[in-house]
Parts: sequence; C-alpha cells; structure tokens
Amino acid sequence: MRQYERPLVAHLTELLTAEQSALIVAVTGPRQTGKTTLVDQALRRTGIHHWLIAVDDPDANDVRFGRAGDVPGREWLVNIWEHARREARARESGFILALDEVQHIRNWSGLVKGLWDRDRAEACPLRVVVLGSAPWDMMTGLYESLTGRFRPVHVRQWSFREIASAFDFTLDEYVFFGGYPAVAQVRGDLDAWRAYVLDAIVQPTISKDILSLARVDKPALLRQLMKLVQDYSGQILSFNKMLGQLQDAGNATTLARYLHLLEDAGLAAGLSKYSGRSHLRRAAPPKLNVLDTAVMTAHLGYSLDEATQDRSLWGRIVESAVGAHLHNTLPPAAKLHYWRHDNHEVDFVLTRGPRVLGIEVKSGARSGATRGLDEFRTRFLGARTLLVGGGGVPLNEFLWEPAAHWLDEG
Repeated sequence: MRQYERPLVAHLTELLTAEQSALIVAVTGPRQTGKTTLVDQALRRTGIHHWLIAVDDPDANDVRFGRAGDVPGREWLVNIWEHARREARARESGFILALDEVQHIRNWSGLVKGLWDRDRAEACPLRVVVLGSAPWDMMTGLYESLTGRFRPVHVRQWSFREIASAFDFTLDEYVFFGGYPAVAQVRGDLDAWRAYVLDAIVQPTISKDILSLARVDKPALLRQLMKLVQDYSGQILSFNKMLGQLQDAGNATTLARYLHLLEDAGLAAGLSKYSGRSHLRRAAPPKLNVLDTAVMTAHLGYSLDEATQDRSLWGRIVESAVGAHLHNTLPPAAKLHYWRHDNHEVDFVLTRGPRVLGIEVKSGARSGATRGLDEFRTRFLGARTLLVGGGGVPLNEFLWEPAAHWLDEG
C-alpha cells in the first residue's frame, strides 16, 4: 500500500528542486508530527542523491563521520559537511544533506552559517535541510546566525482531513485520540496510547525541547501549568485562579511566559480576549486550549465511550478540538481569540486585517441559544459569525477545512 503523503511533501519537494535554491530549508514543529517521514518522502521525490542523518541516533550514522559518544560535536558536523560537499561536486544534479534534530549539536547555527556561506562563495551545489523538534525561536542562535539564509517550513499536528484519509479515523476518534499519526497503531490499546502521548510527546517536549533550550527558573511550575491546561482546556481561567492552584507559583508574568513556551512547543495555548483595544486584550484572563486533544484526553484517563457519555466533558473536548484545529491551521497574519462580555460569550474569534469571524461551538452537550453570536454582531459591526454543530455547519465539515477557508468565505 502506498504510504500517505501530506500536502507539505509537495511543497518541500518544490523548495528542494528549485533552480535558484540558495536557502537552507528549516523544517520544525512539535514532536511526533511526522517531520522525518515528510522530509524522507520529499527527498525521494526529488530524485537527487541525498543523506538523511539523525543527529540524535548514534546507530544511524556512518563511522566515517567521526562520531564519538552519544552527543555529536562541531568536528562531527564539519566532517559530514565536507563529505556532502564532495558528493555534491561529483554529481551533475548536486546533493542534499538533511540533518535531523540538529539542535542537539551545541552552537550549531553559527557553524552552519560559516559552512553555508563558504558553499555560496565557492558555488558548491550542496543543498541543506535541517530538522528540529524544538520550538522555532528556541533553536539556538537561529535568528541571529542564519538571518536571510533559511526558508522555514513549519509542520503541525495532522488535521482531521489528513488523519481520516490516512488511517480511516471516524470523527469521534479524531476528536478523542487527536492528530498524531502514531496513534493509529495504538488506539486499540488505551494504556499504550496514554503512555505514548504522555511519555513520548508531553514529557520529552517539556524536558528536552523547552527546559534544555529556554530559560525556565521554575521547571516544576511549568509542569504544573501543563497539567492545569490539560484539566481546564476549553475554559477561561484568570491568572489569579491559576496561582491559587499551583505551588510556588511566582507571578502572573511568569505564568504568561510559560504559557507562551508551551504554545511555541505545540502543546497548549492561552488565547487572549478579542477587543478593539489591545491593552484590554492583555489585561483579560486567557482561555486555555490544548493544541491536540490527545494531550488532554490521555491525561484525564477516560475511554472514548466514557468521554462521549459524559456530556459536559465531551462538550469541552469538542470545543478544544475546534480550538486546536483553528490554531494549527491559522493562515499568515491571522489571530485567534475568544470573546466574552457580561453573560455573553463567543468561543473563538478569527481575525485577519479587517476580517472578523466569531465562532460558536455547539456539541450535543452544549446545544442551545446563540445569544453570544447575536451580541457579538451588535457590538462589532461588519463581523461575521458561524455556528459549528447545533444546526449550523456540521463538526466534520468544519474540521475538514482549514481556518482560512472559514475566515475568507463570503
């Protein structure tokens, strides 16, 4: 059976085969979203000779590159680069060097800058791809050392369209098990699925991608905050309430920064309140939302049947799935918020330039009136609104299309 290819494969292939390919292609994104597979598929499509080398896997590397120990160093990287240069000069179509989990090499970006600049000066036909699970702005020195030298390709969790097409997930399965491709192999074993999500995604993201690359003075607090988001995803929670539930909580500024780190890492976000005045957005409490529902449901310990039977919980899971979908498919320059005034609330607000779209989610557990949408249209003239479920756009249809489709429709 032919292996499923995400749409990004075609995009990456075009970048690697463009005649004027003078930029390093930087492929980053959350753990377990299939970055390595995506790059491997694109490399094979190009027809160009290449190496895809796992920096964090000693067994995957040839001894001729001079690897010593589990953590590769600068000499190892220079060695590989020199071999790749010789391959590129010996082949009419050039050569592609792809380095997976490159952030494990200390101060890698400054060294890559020098090697890449030398290649350009000597017209060496070597093309380079770097992959990393670390958040984009935590890749050490990336913006300073490689400014103007790289083309970013950000890989996000799989959408419902992708996961259903590749693995025949039903809507309820996607909402509950989330959009990590490996869940297709373990969804029949709840213990294995929970262990995979919590031990192979959540914990390594925090310990290896955030704590090792960003300054975090209170690691225990960051972990507690993650658990709080898992418990309260889909709910608006003030920083004061968060502080009351966390030990050694520090202050609201610390919590806000840690929420941003979790968002950069692809785990969770704190959505700000929509307002025409930016200072009011900053002052309002955030709405917590996991960026893949598996992060929430694996933590809570329910089975799919148990979750769907708990009407209140299922409503929160469905709302979190919509929030994650919108966040993960946001088009450039678009923003995602929520809105609340007195007793009126709109679950999500999408904005880009003059376009404003209020979105209310009505699962079976939350069907009812849409007074929030009515009030939103009254207060923000020209804004459009959309009801998902509850007689509006069916949930499966909404999750099938990216955020831009709904923002630009009409």
